[in-house]
Amino acid sequence: MGSNGKHTAERYAVVTGANKGIGLETVRQLASQGVTVVLTARNEKRGLEAISKLHESGLSNVVFHQLDVLDQASILNLAKFIQEKFGRLDILVNNAGASGVVVDEEGLRALNIDPTSWLSGKSVNLVQGVIKQTVEKAEQCLNTNYYGVKRLTEALLPLLQLSPAGARVVNVTSLRSELKRIPGEHIRKELGDIETLTEEKVDAILRKFRHDLEENALESNEWALMLPAYSISKATLNAYTRILAKRYPYMCINCVHPGFVKTDLNWNTGIMTVEEGATGPVMLALLPDGGPTGCYFDCTQVAEF
Repeated sequence: MGSNGKHTAERYAVVTGANKGIGLETVRQLASQGVTVVLTARNEKRGLEAISKLHESGLSNVVFHQLDVLDQASILNLAKFIQEKFGRLDILVNNAGASGVVVDEEGLRALNIDPTSWLSGKSVNLVQGVIKQTVEKAEQCLNTNYYGVKRLTEALLPLLQLSPAGARVVNVTSLRSELKRIPGEHIRKELGDIETLTEEKVDAILRKFRHDLEENALESNEWALMLPAYSISKATLNAYTRILAKRYPYMCINCVHPGFVKTDLNWNTGIMTVEEGATGPVMLALLPDGGPTGCYFDCTQVAEF
């Protein structure tokens, strides 16, 4: 599957949340490399519009399939489609995401927060008036960014295991996922110890987070306060990435922070283009044989979990 020409004949990829932003650009770049890509989106109309534009630009090797990672029937429909159309899957890019908050976008723009403050998390107190955390939004965020990825990946694993070169799984994560950003040492330790990490432990951490959120006890129990649900959803996604990589050593399974990209997910506060943001996910999707696995990448560089 590398530049040596091996396994380059036919590769089949799925990219989730791909009707716009980093997802759409990832589809574009993979298709430009000759990969047959299934572009998925919740909204069928938007997905078909995205496909139409790609086809107009000369990329005929892209197909659309509706996918809502919150809906198990939708996930199984996609798995069935791939099974019947391609018989296997070589690349899965889990890009679909939810922010977990309600935002007053006009108020946020008026604050004019500089990128450095955003990235460091120093703006946490500044944004309290315009970014609201609700239990409902937090649930949607955890279900999309962690459980949705998990459900989809598990449904597609039988097809990924048929990839002749060993499949590539890329989980799009965030700078907010980094363990050093979580105040609680006990949380950092649980999520950072790969030797003892299990899916059951990750589930227990998420249950505790939900409990503390409902009890208004996030600060006292040392959770990250900057986009709390989003942060823990991505930290646990990273943990799941490591668990999977250990379980399937012949695949390359990694997570990547694409950079501070200007997208709808961050209310267009980012400073990088989607073309720049897709570089890391595409690099990991096209890793040569024997490439890294179980790693966290900041853009295109291996970084600390």
